[in-house]
Amino acid sequence: MSLVSSSSTSNNHNLYFSKNELSKILKIYSKGVARGEWKDYAIDFNKNNAFFYIFKHTLAGPECVLNKSLERKRKKIFYNLKSKNSNKKFENLDSLITSLNRNIFKIII
Repeated sequence: MSLVSSSSTSNNHNLYFSKNELSKILKIYSKGVARGEWKDYAIDFNKNNAFFYIFKHTLAGPECVLNKSLERKRKKIFYNLKSKNSNKKFENLDSLITSLNRNIFKIII
């Protein structure tokens, strides 16, 4: 008798955030929570995309969406940052985090 069913392998085809990527995303998210900018988040996955939604209020729509997407034709992964004002595409997660950090956390004197 097998302990693993054949249906458990169906999730292996989804695109996920790696542990390192998720750590970087949660680090920037925790800074936003500490500043009172953000209150909640959600993570979603499918075959070609992994999403990290950031909410300003629990019942509101997402303030911004970090998207890791796989372009099948080019077989390359891209990162997108979608907010109310912009939709930017990045080659790597570090560039996206830098852009998010710059746009969201402006220094106030």
